Amino acid sequence: MTETKPSPWRAPFAAEPLNATVTVPGSKSLSNRYLILAAMGTRPVTLVGLLRSRDTELMMGALEALGVSCTPDPDDGTTVVVTPPKSGVFTGRSSVFCGLAGTVMRFVPALALYADGPVRFDGDEQAYHRPMGPILDGLEQLGARIDYEGEKGRLPFTLTPPRKALGGSVAIDSSSSSQFISGLLLAAPKLEQGLTLTHTGEHLPSLPHIRMTMADLGAAGVDVRMDAHTWTVRHGSVQLPERVVVEPDLSNAAPFLGAALIAGGTVRVPNWPRSTTQPGGLLPEYLERMGATVTVTEPADGPRTLAVTSDGTIHGLGDFDLSAAGEIAPSLAALLVFADAPTSLVGIGHLRGHETNRLEALVTEIRRVGGDAEELPDGIAIRPVAPDALHGAVMETYADHRMATFAAMLGLRIDGIDVVDVETTRKTIPDFVGLWTSMLG
Repeated sequence: MTETKPSPWRAPFAAEPLNATVTVPGSKSLSNRYLILAAMGTRPVTLVGLLRSRDTELMMGALEALGVSCTPDPDDGTTVVVTPPKSGVFTGRSSVFCGLAGTVMRFVPALALYADGPVRFDGDEQAYHRPMGPILDGLEQLGARIDYEGEKGRLPFTLTPPRKALGGSVAIDSSSSSQFISGLLLAAPKLEQGLTLTHTGEHLPSLPHIRMTMADLGAAGVDVRMDAHTWTVRHGSVQLPERVVVEPDLSNAAPFLGAALIAGGTVRVPNWPRSTTQPGGLLPEYLERMGATVTVTEPADGPRTLAVTSDGTIHGLGDFDLSAAGEIAPSLAALLVFADAPTSLVGIGHLRGHETNRLEALVTEIRRVGGDAEELPDGIAIRPVAPDALHGAVMETYADHRMATFAAMLGLRIDGIDVVDVETTRKTIPDFVGLWTSMLG
């Protein structure tokens, strides 16, 4: 029987300026880091405001395969109690399914160092193309054995832990993803000799995500230090507080706040943190540079709320280093299609190894609607075109949630945008279509 694919989703066109408040779900990056750290502790941890999406469901499923209990509150599914194994040893002779989640495929293998037997890792077929070599190389340096079923350095594989996870010094090239560093750091405190981890490459992408990992380890009582491209983690206990509140996902706020620049009007996001380790925290500064007015209100009887207001004018950014927040590149790219001057977003060559080759995908889809873009060695160049050169099209998403939200953003100003597989947004935003439609009233 032939499977019927769902019809493309028609992205709503913004016929008038926006006036909306959008409550953005919890941060995926923080949610999955907290889940890992809670699993490594000795007592239950209650995570409040946890993102419930495909990526976090995959993480909870992976941890449960290792003997961790993840129990959602029956009345509020975003509150989850994580209970680590009583023995402190993870369950081996088990199988972990990673889907297409980078944090699962690159964080959980390090936990398998502490399993009582081999652990097999598999994922979506598209995940077989995502780089895994550096984290697996690091785990082999720590005494693990990796048996590949296909190409070396890729899923699927089976990890057999060492008899004792001693630790010591490890050197890897993490140029293609900061997640390789984070994955090793998160598991490092349980190594008997701790860990000294050195990045050997010239370029280190997304340092803010590594700083996020370090801050989360610190919140769990772990001593972790950084000196240039070397990190030192001392052996010790790992324990998050009894109750941890997850910030909203600021990168997932980017399409909604960016919508105010494309359609004009105002979009507000409540619960915006005063300070954050999320790269998305840089978004307000970027949007101001592009011509928006950004304000923050903090009423005594309500949440701290960030608002973005625009008349629809979007300024180009020239040569712009986005290495600190590469995950918001698709949202900025959507804005820059309508900008008044060219922009070269650089420092984001590592996006070629995300859910898809995002640089190639962005260029392809921008050209599909009549825009002008090209790949650069380390980024993407986007040049303005006449408004009447842009036209509707059926836009591909490449099983990549950020390509789907990118297409939806274009649809605000280009009538006739149809988005293939918009449900891929469930990876990080459980009800993107509902939130997007509500934003337009």
